[in-house]
Amino acid sequence: MGSIEVKKVEELDALIIGAGFSGVYQLKRLRDGGYNVKLVEAGSDYGGIWYWNRYPGARVDSHAPHYQFSAPELWQNWHWKQRFPDHTQLRAYFRFVAEKWDLRKDTYFDTYVSSAIWDEAQYKWIIETKDGRTFRTTFFLAHTGISASRQYPDWKGIDSFKGLIVHSSYWPHDEPDLKGKRVAVVGTGSTGVQLAHTLSTMVGDLTVFQRTPALPIYMGQVDYADDEEPVPKSELAKFFKDRSEGYWGFDFGFLNKGTFEDTEADRLANYERLWKKGDFTYWLGTYTDMMFTEEANYEAYKFWRAKTRARLNDPRLKELLAPTKQPYPFGCKRVPLERGYFEMFNEPYVHLVDVNETPVVEVTEKGIRTTEKEIEFDVIILATGFDAVTGGLTKVDIRGIGGRSLKDKFQERGPTTYCGISIAGFPNLFFSYGPQSPAAFCNGPTCAELQGNWIADVMNNLRRAGIRSIVADEASEKDWIEHVEKVAYASLLPKAKSWYMGDGVPGKPRASQMYLGGLPSYQEKLKSCASNGYKGFHFEGLTV
Repeated sequence: MGSIEVKKVEELDALIIGAGFSGVYQLKRLRDGGYNVKLVEAGSDYGGIWYWNRYPGARVDSHAPHYQFSAPELWQNWHWKQRFPDHTQLRAYFRFVAEKWDLRKDTYFDTYVSSAIWDEAQYKWIIETKDGRTFRTTFFLAHTGISASRQYPDWKGIDSFKGLIVHSSYWPHDEPDLKGKRVAVVGTGSTGVQLAHTLSTMVGDLTVFQRTPALPIYMGQVDYADDEEPVPKSELAKFFKDRSEGYWGFDFGFLNKGTFEDTEADRLANYERLWKKGDFTYWLGTYTDMMFTEEANYEAYKFWRAKTRARLNDPRLKELLAPTKQPYPFGCKRVPLERGYFEMFNEPYVHLVDVNETPVVEVTEKGIRTTEKEIEFDVIILATGFDAVTGGLTKVDIRGIGGRSLKDKFQERGPTTYCGISIAGFPNLFFSYGPQSPAAFCNGPTCAELQGNWIADVMNNLRRAGIRSIVADEASEKDWIEHVEKVAYASLLPKAKSWYMGDGVPGKPRASQMYLGGLPSYQEKLKSCASNGYKGFHFEGLTV
């Protein structure tokens, strides 16, 4: 008789999904705390979204030195080449971090988690991967981020195209030759803006398909010499402290006054000053009421519109790209940064297709047919985004108490979390940079450290107390959801169709995906929860 193969189960204190900022920081923090912990990553190296997003023009829009960890052993020995580093620099940074923190020995790459089932009898998560690994772990830390599940347009014939068709986040590692090619970019979010402008200098003919106009602002890029730093090393300790206390996880926040407290002349001068900073300041460092009242928001839009129209030659394009009638509240869809996006439309080989005027009928073997005509392409690039915020969690079959599916729970009304870090009915499951946390309204590394520290502290407290599981209460979760929605609906955020509200994915409930109340308020909530004996959670399974 043949031998029976016994499936090996790896026993852990914690399993982390995701090798971006959150997962990497959590691995470091827990390993330093003496935990038996492993990290699994679907990609082949560290970087999270920056492992996948390597399309032409891909770069971060949080300006240096914000977009890095605050650990002195890292920043003392790291130099950014640009104010807004591109994807190659970011992957180099992650390799540097991995070496400094010796992370590879505890990481499994090319490993995709397919299911995670809570075993109520053992107080353990049973986690399986597509390549056959099984883990039994006390804590399941799903640091999947907000952009882990791609979104594709539901177009007839999309599989029939004979050229290259690719989602922007699956860009080929062997760079395709696009010189002289006819290229379509579908989408005008942050990715589409970056892609289109970069490709406009490379390809023979470029067509941008726009559903909703982007409202990007000026990127003030800077190339640093080897002896230049965005902030002197001697000031970085204070810089990172200020970053952790900022409203958005940056070292700046709103002005301490409303839009109409200034005269028109002073207001325009203020807008110009903020604009010239060339980062998110015009969006997130402006008047306190900009994202909360329509009148204040329109003033910000008028300034943006005048700036933009002055850069376009064609009256039709002025109206499509910077409409007279404000298309949605400024800043309530993701604001890209750009440096030449609008000027490219003045070139004769760059075209704009507004799919509201001429909708896409189908994809053909040769290109894309709209209601007006068929346009032939060699390459179609889908900058169509993600099932944002929740998609990274729901694409894994996660089942909690009583076998309840997390995907089903979220499908009923949208994300349901307690403090944007845990979910009622799912013990010992924590995540960072996810739904109903500051996430997309917070600088990534800032959030990764804040939430990663809080999660580690929870685990330390349970270990000291000999408690096997912690789970959020349904009532506390309901209170947090109501608070998140109340803050969102006090703003103009719901007046725009965006992934901030779960729009763009058919069948996804419309609800606020983000906490808009700012990092200080969020930190205070987490501190209050912990200092009150983790109020809003209950505990099970004493071991002593």
